[in-house]
Amino acid sequence: MTVVLLLSGPNLNLLGQRQPEIYGRQTLEDHVAAASEAAGGFGLTIEHLQSNYEGELVEAVHGARGRCDAIIINAGALTHYAWSLHDALAAFDGPVIEVHLSNPNAREPWRHTSVISPVATGSIVGLGGLGYRLAVEAVAALLGSGR
Repeated sequence: MTVVLLLSGPNLNLLGQRQPEIYGRQTLEDHVAAASEAAGGFGLTIEHLQSNYEGELVEAVHGARGRCDAIIINAGALTHYAWSLHDALAAFDGPVIEVHLSNPNAREPWRHTSVISPVATGSIVGLGGLGYRLAVEAVAALLGSGR
């Protein structure tokens, strides 16, 4: 079984309610369901964790080593300063895809820097919920699980 860990950072549990003009009206559960459906088409299994705590996300990345084949991560605001998450992801051997619903580069200047990008295989930003499905497709291609 090919397992993809989908990590969701702080405040993503409020999707659909928090600033829908920026993040859309879909809930986190909607995004996870879309990713899971897409993954099934490639023979992949999605395991999801959302946490508002940096340490819990770091522990999840540590636990994924040797167990999961890839990581898709929307680190939320942790994207911009969570060096411990950067270091944990750098120690993961499989593909890492960074996802953001909005385009951080088109927003406030403090959002323009990602500490995740340097250790990610690739980033998908600004495409709303489509980004999750595209991340799954990228992981499938990188792992050779394409249709």
